[in-house]
Formats: sequence, C-alpha cells, structure tokens
Amino acid sequence: MAEPALVLSVDTPPSLLLYDEDVRNAVRSFWAEPRVPHPPKRVWRDWLLVAVLVPVGLLEGIFRDELVWRPVALVVGVAPVFTLLWRRTNPLVMLAVVWSAQTVAEAAPLFGADESGILYISAYALLLPYSLFRWGAGREAAIGLAIIIVSHLFTASVNSTGAEALIAIPFLLLPAALGASIRYRANSRLREVDQVKLLEREQLARELHDTIAHHVSAIAIQAQAGRVLASTQPDAPVEALDVIEEEATRTLTQMRTIVGALRRGEEPDLAPQRGVADIEQLADSPGDWPRVDVKLSGDLKDLGPSVEAAIYRLAQESITNSVRHARHATRINVRVAGEEDCVRLTVHDDGDPSPPGASSSSGYGLVGMAERAKLLGGTLEAGPSPDRGWIITAVLPRNGTPR
Repeated sequence: MAEPALVLSVDTPPSLLLYDEDVRNAVRSFWAEPRVPHPPKRVWRDWLLVAVLVPVGLLEGIFRDELVWRPVALVVGVAPVFTLLWRRTNPLVMLAVVWSAQTVAEAAPLFGADESGILYISAYALLLPYSLFRWGAGREAAIGLAIIIVSHLFTASVNSTGAEALIAIPFLLLPAALGASIRYRANSRLREVDQVKLLEREQLARELHDTIAHHVSAIAIQAQAGRVLASTQPDAPVEALDVIEEEATRTLTQMRTIVGALRRGEEPDLAPQRGVADIEQLADSPGDWPRVDVKLSGDLKDLGPSVEAAIYRLAQESITNSVRHARHATRINVRVAGEEDCVRLTVHDDGDPSPPGASSSSGYGLVGMAERAKLLGGTLEAGPSPDRGWIITAVLPRNGTPR
C-alpha cells in the first residue's frame, strides 16, 4: 500500500507540490484570521437605512397583489431589517438570521404556492456577506459562505431554477469579494502606517544615541578628569564643572527638542541641522586626551541637507566611540573629502587595535551609523586599522535622499 504513495511523491512535479503547499498555507491563514478590532457599531447611515427599508417593506407587503404568504412574507422580510444595526459587530449571526428567514420565504412552493413569498426589499441581504468578509473572523466568513451557498442551492431546487442558480452564485459572492478587498486594502494601509512609525522610531533612536550619548560621554570624561586632577591642580575641578554645565545644558536643550517632536499637536522649536562645516567644532574635545584633529578637503559645497546632517552625526558618533572605547588612544583624525559624486568621511584613532564597545551586543552605535548611511544610499565600513587603532569609513552620495 505504501508503494503508490511513494511513486506519487516522486513523480509529482515540484511546482505542483509548492502550489499545493501555498494553497494549504493560504487556507490556514484565512481560517485563523481574527476579527477586525473595534469595528464601528452603529452610525447614522444604519438608522437611515432601517428607517427607509421598514416602511417600504410594509407598503410592499400590503399592496403587492401577487405576494403569497402575505403575513409570513411581512414578518420574514421586514423584521430581519433590524439586523443591519449589528452587521459589523456580529456579522455571522446577523447573516444566519437574514438568510434563514429568506429561505423560509423561498420555500413557499413546497406548500402549494405558485411562487416564493419573498419581498423585493430583501435585496438588503447582500449587505451581510460584505459585512462578514469586511469585519468578521476567517472561520466566521467560511461558515457564512457555506450558509449562503446551501441556502441558495436549496431555494433553487425548490423553485426548479438549477441553471439560473449556478449563474447567480458569482453575483451573490460579489459583495463578499468586495468586503474582502476593502479589508485587505485597510490592512495594507495599517501596515504602511506601522512601517512609517517604525522608521520614525528608528530615526529618533539614532538621533538620541548620536546626540545625547556624545554629550553624556563628555560629562563623564570631565567628571573623571576633575576627580583625578583635584589633588594636583586645584582649579581643575572648577574648569571641569564649567564644561559639565555647558554639556548638560546642550543635552537638555536637545532632549527638549526631541521630546517636543514626539508630543502630539506640539510644534517643536527645531534648531537648524548641523552640517559639514560644524564638524570642525568637534575638534574641541572635552578632555585633553585623545586630541581630535579635523581636516576638510575637496568640494564640500552643494551637498544635500540630509547628507550634511548625516556626515556630521557619523563623525560625532565615531569620535564618541573612540573617546569612550579606544584604549590608550592619543589622537583621533577626522577627514572629510568631497569628491565628484560622493563625500567620504574617515575617522581613525591610534588606540589599541580592539573594536570599540559600540560593536558589542549591547550597543547600537555602529548599527545606527550603518542604518543612517544606508538610508541615504551610502556605505559604512568599520574595523581595525592595518597600522593601529580603529578606522571608520563612510561614503555617501552628494545628493542622497532618505528612502
């Protein structure tokens, strides 16, 4: 008995096996689809729809001459109209009630009537498949689809309209397809919004790390230097406190800017973005060691604003990494060169050839720097220098645009 199964598995084309697996995955995903969270309960349009359908249905039931089972037709045709008020919050139950009532009305020929006792206004039943596939869970949609098809085939057999029933099935399923399509578009829109929020959070994380960490590192270094030199240079602690105060003020200002950007409905007072020209200010290192040497060369004019800001942040973060983590470093060389179609940043320290702490599993410095360069279509490389120390090289296009 096992041999035919073995032959089938060997002879089956791989493409067919993959297609079969894709179908099974799609079915499982559809069945496990949860309800749309927080669907709208009732809006004014729902009440308006009920207010129109109920009197129209009553008038039809009273004045339509050829209507059979008039009392039953009025009850099963008009009363379920009120299910429209709950079609989003309980779509499967409402669909089952409406389609069951219409099946009862369609069954009139079984009891000797010439035709079914269904009202024309019962076309509102087509709203229920739409609501089910728009707001319901996957398993609810599957059950509701089965109810629709079984009810339709039953009424078709009662009224002896087999061929017409098959033709009508796509028309009945059109509202369900429309609901599923709108649901898919809404979910896609939500995913796009979530992706934008994620990118914004990553950008804010980089800004926090690149700016705040730089100033906090300067504060820590000055505090250590003041404590070490207090016994031999009485004025050193006072000078260190002055630098600490200045760095703390800058940190607080930038924190307020970032927090202001995060608050809803509050326009932050944003300072101009720093650029390549501001990199020379980084040469004023917070401590005596290591010394920071900055050199700008080449054509650095007409750079894109985002490129200038990125070059400054990359240089700032690279200096911070070297100050904090380069062991026995005495000098940090920062070189910015403007080339024909790109700008190149090189930061090289002369410390021991060991990777800075930002590359550890707990740090995000190099990760954020690489992301910043990649967003502008550039590259970033970091590693031990062949001579000594650690070197970081970033190459960005001159007019890179965030992507």
